[in-house]
Amino acid sequence: MLYDRIIKQGTINEPDGKPDPQFALPSTVNWMRALRILAEDEGIDFGTATAFYGKEGKRKMDIRVENTVLEQLFLGLHHLSALDQFRGGTTAADYARVGVLAWYYGIANAASAMTAAQSGSFQEDHAGTARLWDEQIASRDLAMAPFSWRVSSLVEKTYKAEVDALRNGSTGKLQTRPVTKDDALGAAAGYLSGSAKWYAWKTEEDLKGNRAFKELGVSNFRSKDARALRDEWFKRRSMGFVHQAARYRGKANYREALFLAYGSGTETILSGYVEDLHAVLKAFLTMAGAFARRKLGKDLWSEFVADVEAKKAFTTRAGEIWT
Repeated sequence: MLYDRIIKQGTINEPDGKPDPQFALPSTVNWMRALRILAEDEGIDFGTATAFYGKEGKRKMDIRVENTVLEQLFLGLHHLSALDQFRGGTTAADYARVGVLAWYYGIANAASAMTAAQSGSFQEDHAGTARLWDEQIASRDLAMAPFSWRVSSLVEKTYKAEVDALRNGSTGKLQTRPVTKDDALGAAAGYLSGSAKWYAWKTEEDLKGNRAFKELGVSNFRSKDARALRDEWFKRRSMGFVHQAARYRGKANYREALFLAYGSGTETILSGYVEDLHAVLKAFLTMAGAFARRKLGKDLWSEFVADVEAKKAFTTRAGEIWT
């Protein structure tokens, strides 16, 4: 009944019917499994991450910048602790939606800690955080794989070539649960390509409200001038991991109620999903902490970890992640 009403009859905000969740669910789960496989293949722990940032030195920063770095890392650790507790649940669908939210905000907090440590910059909004992290961290080779995966522009010819290079010949598909590293490369490449296509569409929609587009007196991008204007926008817009994470969170936060929560086969598809969310956030947060340690210096870092160990109110220990 509910499926027919929401999918076929529609709602106030989507009167023609919501998208069918059965197509989005496998790709949602499989991307996270692919990220986990690739992060584990990379061997991300505090030791390897600290070695990865071996050339990064302590940066002189205002005390409020230091405080921002520490605050954002602490927030990220709190989100990780929530996912840790979700892993003990018996029904994955109970935690899947809020698990995605905890995962995303943990990623966003860790990303903000890195940009603050790198340049003293901080963004309050999702789009700004994603853009800043891609510019300040990923584009400068300061992210470990698979979090380093990005496309340098939204021009289709450009991003497809970059995605193919990252795919490395894999035949893995986003719709199929990855098991091997080769499977994971294909699935992750599929999500990156889909995200680039989505952000290109969103850029077109934003451009339609721009004065330069309106002055062309057109309603689409079929004309040569409109396409030229669009492509100039595309060239200036890169997309990285935090962009993908923000889009991923949007699916869980705003997609129809049935997504992640409806259907007799949903629980089977979600098997291991919360564990994957936890593993991926842990890897990203570990990486962010190692970067912050280099920028803050070992004395302040040691003081921070010890203080969190002694006074945190949640379960996950800082020492489990950052020592």
